[in-house]
Amino acid sequence: MKEEIIIAGFGGQGVLSMGKILAYSGIMQDQEVTWMPSYGPEMRGGTANVTVILSDDRISSPIVNAFDTAIILNQQSLDKFEATVKPNGVLIYDPNGITHPPTRKDIKIYSIEAAEEAARMKNAKAFNMIVLGGFLKIKPIVKMDNVIEGLKKSLPERHHHLIPMNEQAITRGMEIIKEEISI
Repeated sequence: MKEEIIIAGFGGQGVLSMGKILAYSGIMQDQEVTWMPSYGPEMRGGTANVTVILSDDRISSPIVNAFDTAIILNQQSLDKFEATVKPNGVLIYDPNGITHPPTRKDIKIYSIEAAEEAARMKNAKAFNMIVLGGFLKIKPIVKMDNVIEGLKKSLPERHHHLIPMNEQAITRGMEIIKEEISI
């Protein structure tokens, strides 16, 4: 198994955290892992992305030009990364703030209304965990126990009381992700 993932959106949406949790989860499963963040100097509010590779075999390079999965959280990232998804790959996006939805016909496209769901949950910080849950529903490449361990590793100990809420958000994301049917 080898999964090459790009997660992209605005700084402050939890893009890098989501990638870090996936990376730690892979480590907990004895997988080979790379985590390569990229963000502008403004970070919060600017664009940010992270490349994560999880593999059963050694990873030769963290540099990837085509992805198995793209998780897209804003229009700028959709414009930049839609074309980089491998044919038959997966693109997951939150339609909130997207003015031109994905158009490719050679990939599977899923939408997850994570911003709306986080607002319903009255917890904006749950947004990225809802998205992560949607991804794990489509591609269950790491076990939930390892995701919880990944959360423990990436969250400061003073925030460990939030882990049950994060787990609930992941579960909710698994419930609300929808495949878009291309016409």
